[in-house]
Amino acid sequence: MKKIFEFLLMVSLLSSCGSNERVSKEVFEEVNKSMEVKKLNEADILQAGMKWGDEMSTEAQQQLVSSLQKAIKEKGVPGAIQFCNVQALPILAEVSQKYGVTIRRVSNQFRNPKDQPTEEEKGILEAYEYNAENNLALDPSIQKFENGEVYLYTKAIKIPNGMCLNCHGEPGTDISAETQKDLAELYPGDKATGHKIGDLRGMWSIRIPKKEVVKKM
Repeated sequence: MKKIFEFLLMVSLLSSCGSNERVSKEVFEEVNKSMEVKKLNEADILQAGMKWGDEMSTEAQQQLVSSLQKAIKEKGVPGAIQFCNVQALPILAEVSQKYGVTIRRVSNQFRNPKDQPTEEEKGILEAYEYNAENNLALDPSIQKFENGEVYLYTKAIKIPNGMCLNCHGEPGTDISAETQKDLAELYPGDKATGHKIGDLRGMWSIRIPKKEVVKKM
């Protein structure tokens, strides 16, 4: 703020004294740039990161669901399992690359071992699990890591409807024998069954570089 005041004072003095010296365009641009930087406080950047994280997780979810529904329509539930095994992670990687972030779905009841939580994610996921068990709110969250240069946006994932139970419900009741056979072959250590509608399935985890948030503001 002191720097900005000095620049503005200089501009004012030059004008009021009728000096023939001209204040360069670069001076005005530096003042404007400094003022803009001042406007971007940490709270504003975090709020923008939350909004953007919600938008990206929604986009990723929509892409996964629409592709999954298409696979079920064309090949049935067993075909959808094949789709998830081959295409789910590449879809998330594509959205991640589009925005310069890292998007994951993580769970302690994982199906794919690649979906296990990292050390950064573990405590946040456990907090969601505690809240779910105690009927508390499952609000989205954003945390700062790497000295505040990286934001970690998280949002709970719940079982939304009966379609999901075809692969994540009770074996023998919701999950057919054919589907169970395919799951056992593709995911020998599968922990992602036994769910009901409304259960916490895991969480979205999006690592967002702070600089990418600032660029959007």
